Amino acid sequence: MKLKYLPALLLFIVGIGYLIAHSITGAQIGSDGILIEPFFLLPVGYLLAALGIIIGLTVGIVSFSRKTKKSFK
Repeated sequence: MKLKYLPALLLFIVGIGYLIAHSITGAQIGSDGILIEPFFLLPVGYLLAALGIIIGLTVGIVSFSRKTKKSFK
């Protein structure tokens, strides 16, 4: 794997890690009836995973277009 895909891969892995952490911790109901849940893990996890996919696709498309441009010259 090339080094240019590393940031996208790291973002994706961290995002999936946040989603797994949210599912492991789960939700609890306090003694006063209030829901206690680490909700911030969900949107941050989805955001990081989506950014990793978008950055990876962008880097791949730019790399592919540069290779095809070189082959036509």
